[in-house]
Amino acid sequence: MDTYINFQAVEKRYGSFQAVSSFDLIIAKGEMVALLGPSGCGKTTTLRMLAGFVPVTSGRVHVGGRDVTQVPPYRRNIGMVFQGYALFPHMTVEKNVAFGLEMRGLAADEIGRRVKESLARVRLERFADRLPKQLSGGQQQRVALARAMAINPDVLLLDEPLSALDARLRHEVRAEIRQLQRELGLTTLLVTHDQDEALSMADRLVVMNKGCVEQVGTPSQLYERPANRFVAEFMGKSNFLDGSIEGPGMFRVQGGPLLACAERSAGPASCLSFRPERTHVAAAGQARGDGHNALEGTVALFTYLGPVIECQVRVDGGQVISALLPNSAQTATQGLELGSRVQVSWNASDSRLLA
Repeated sequence: MDTYINFQAVEKRYGSFQAVSSFDLIIAKGEMVALLGPSGCGKTTTLRMLAGFVPVTSGRVHVGGRDVTQVPPYRRNIGMVFQGYALFPHMTVEKNVAFGLEMRGLAADEIGRRVKESLARVRLERFADRLPKQLSGGQQQRVALARAMAINPDVLLLDEPLSALDARLRHEVRAEIRQLQRELGLTTLLVTHDQDEALSMADRLVVMNKGCVEQVGTPSQLYERPANRFVAEFMGKSNFLDGSIEGPGMFRVQGGPLLACAERSAGPASCLSFRPERTHVAAAGQARGDGHNALEGTVALFTYLGPVIECQVRVDGGQVISALLPNSAQTATQGLELGSRVQVSWNASDSRLLA
């Protein structure tokens, strides 16, 4: 990996409170990495330590081979897009984008060229004379992005950049940001609590919890092979069955039957996990054949979610399993109704043993 950003044992403490603990991460040139986790997990603090807005308690931060741990923010050449955009309301779009360039003392013709180029990248040239209040939320976000890119940053930081947008705009703007990032080859660190946003935008994800890193990997690695129950729960919906390992590839459900699992646990595991979209529901007694685990239970709930229908089944023993069924009038819930006896099944290869 061509190292460009390097966090080395970085920590941040506020008195006795440990906000970030022993944070190690290498980011390659041109890579987009997402810090993902619940509120208060330390992801924004980590981002701001890279920007220089928050001093590091211990550890080192390198960018492009240069130690920037003690370098002030204005000398790091880092562009940042804030959660609330942070546009100046009394300035036009053009003036907002030019602000950082003026602070650097660039010549007027160079400022004009860069502003025009940045607004063209986000398709806002014709809005140059407008005030922020005359723009939609999506347009304001693109102005903030243009301002960050106008300084030709070495690194782009995105702090919850889409949280203020509605669902449709979030989908649209995240695709635009990802396309721009790839075209320009910008090394980018994204902070988000939205796993869909992280999965769709980042090359790699860093899941954080209580100031610590739980797992680092590609979107598919974290989704398909979570390191523990916290990661599995955070990276989309999962089914969890409590119990214990009873031999290689065998898991005993608490107070229930023995189930097969294709993987072997590297350590103690108290939980078997599998995804709802890999789960099948059929009338009781309709076995799916070899290689599948099966449990019987009662349909407890149907939830209409548009493209899919979620079916929750309370299996014998009391635990609840969720299945996402394709929304087909002919097949999705045929023969199933609340209170009916059903069989829930999934492929043993889709099972994961988790601590």
